[in-house]
Amino acid sequence: MKVRNKILIYFSSTVIVLSALSLVIVFILFSAHREEEFQQQQFSKIKYTVGLAEEFGKISAEVSRLLDKQDIHDFYDEKMLIYDNKKKLVFSSIDSLDIIKSNAILNKLSVSNNWIETKEGGYDLIGVYIEHNDKGYYGISKAYDYFGYSKKDFLQKVLVGIFLAIVLIVLLVSFYLSNIIAKPISELTKKIENYDLHNEENQPLQLKTTTSELKNLSEKFNELLKRTNDAFRFQKHSIQHISHELKTPIAVLVSELEKIEQREDIEEIKSELRGQTKRAKSLGNIINVLLQISKIETNQEITKTPIRIDEIIFNCIVEINSLYPEFNFEVHFLPDNLNEHVLNIEANEPLIKQAFLNLMMNAVHYSDNQKGKIIFDCSFDELTIVISNSGKTLSKEEKKFLFSHFFRGKNAQNQQGFGLGLVLAKRIFAIHNTVIKYYSKGKSENIFEVKMK
Repeated sequence: MKVRNKILIYFSSTVIVLSALSLVIVFILFSAHREEEFQQQQFSKIKYTVGLAEEFGKISAEVSRLLDKQDIHDFYDEKMLIYDNKKKLVFSSIDSLDIIKSNAILNKLSVSNNWIETKEGGYDLIGVYIEHNDKGYYGISKAYDYFGYSKKDFLQKVLVGIFLAIVLIVLLVSFYLSNIIAKPISELTKKIENYDLHNEENQPLQLKTTTSELKNLSEKFNELLKRTNDAFRFQKHSIQHISHELKTPIAVLVSELEKIEQREDIEEIKSELRGQTKRAKSLGNIINVLLQISKIETNQEITKTPIRIDEIIFNCIVEINSLYPEFNFEVHFLPDNLNEHVLNIEANEPLIKQAFLNLMMNAVHYSDNQKGKIIFDCSFDELTIVISNSGKTLSKEEKKFLFSHFFRGKNAQNQQGFGLGLVLAKRIFAIHNTVIKYYSKGKSENIFEVKMK
């Protein structure tokens, strides 16, 4: 069942049932009040009649004539019987109405059982025992409460009208509210149905609603879509990632093997081959890095251990120098009296090494003077690592897409690559709750700043 229909049914049925119960209770209470009020009027007239009968002590016709003058006490279609303490009839009203249960009621009445009330047809029938001037009397009154029943009938019609009006209003309000509440949900459903997970240009779902729960649902769904899109993108570009990350170590290995080919000393060749064997094994570390990232994309935890980040970067410099011996990195530590404990961090060593290696290779490829600079800024007991190089910088528009898949700026026209190194680096830094940003000084210095946390 649709949410709109559920709201319509649940809300309207609840309000209608409660309204019906309330109106029924009002009607029942009024009916009980009418009966109680009319019986008290009957009782008052019995007392009045007993007083007249005792005072005049004459025939019933005379008393009836006097009673007929008391219009205020008259009832519509009434019969009254008065008995003395020996249950002998002393008064009977002149009405022709019969009281079928008079003997049964009279037999039940006594000093201890001084009130009996019942119905006879549509008439109210009461029997009472009262004392007047130290004398006991029994009175039976049967009368039709014309005014009370007319009020009751009128009230019934009013309550039915009110109930029908409430039903109509509740249905209209329920329909209106259900449409308002269900509209954002229906809108969200349609957007989800038309959402193409394979389209990387998709924008986050925008939902126009003031309902906090629906806003939260939309936000959580967008977060889920983002993670899903990231996973799809990673899967889509996994081959490019692998080829990109294996390219550098393979190039280093090939370069070293070419050098070995020129050597003639057998012992040197053996020594160099042992070194290249170690480098070849390092390819396994690269593959392990990609496997670690794959774990992250499937929400599996990665292992973090205490490491010295400066040692990791120095190892990267050694690897780069084996491939680009002419390139030189200047390394600086700030301040002079730095707290070395700041250089100790919790991280996944293969991943963090690969991220910095990508940044440093970026400096190598886009430097115009074979130089790069690395600054470890430990001021205020916070670690910021700055990697910079001299060369062409990115335009304002290009900076927006720097960390996007396959992005290559104008300064990369003569460089080989897939435009994936910085994407992978940013992903690794994000895993470590580390922020990376790019900025430039003038038109000749590229700077990457990494704030370690």
